[in-house]
Amino acid sequence: MKKVILSVTLLLLSAGITFAQHKKSKDGLLESKQPITTTAAVPDNIALAAPATTLKPEDLAFTDATHDFGTVPEGPDATCEFTFKNNGKEPIVIEKAQPSCGCTVPQFSKEPVAPGATGVINVAYHTKGKPNGFTKTITVVSNAGTKVLTIKGSVEKAPTGSVPENVSMIKTN
Repeated sequence: MKKVILSVTLLLLSAGITFAQHKKSKDGLLESKQPITTTAAVPDNIALAAPATTLKPEDLAFTDATHDFGTVPEGPDATCEFTFKNNGKEPIVIEKAQPSCGCTVPQFSKEPVAPGATGVINVAYHTKGKPNGFTKTITVVSNAGTKVLTIKGSVEKAPTGSVPENVSMIKTN
C-alpha cells in the first residue's frame, strides 16, 4: 500500500512540476515552454511490480531441508551447509534467508544460480551460553518461492572449571 501511495505522490508531484512550467495565454489556455511529459521518475529502491517468473517452489530443490548436529560442545559455533539445485528453466535468486532467532546466522550469495547449477546456504548456530537441545528454522525466500530449512541438535554444557563435589583437595607444601 505504501508503494502505491508513494507512486501516486510521485506522479502528482511530477505533474505539478510539468504544469508549473506552463503559463496561461491571453485566451486562458495553457502555453508550454516545453513539451508536456506524462512519465514520472520512480526511485531505484521502489519496485512497482515483481518480474514475471515461470519458476515453481519445486525448482529450488534442497538435498536435505533438515540438519541434525547431534551433540555439540558449548562455545564454538556449530556450522553446516544446505545445498540446493536449480531444477527450473531460469536463474534462481535467493532474496533473503531469515533465521528464527539471532543465534542462527545464514550466509548465501546473492548471485543468480543458473538452471541446472547448485548453490549453497551456510548456517552457523552460536552455542555459547545455550546448553540443552535446540531446533531453529531458516526461511529462504527466492524468486522460486519460499522454503523452510531446519537445524537441530543438543549443546553439551562446557565445564565450569570448578572441582567436582566427589574430588577432595589436598594441600601440599
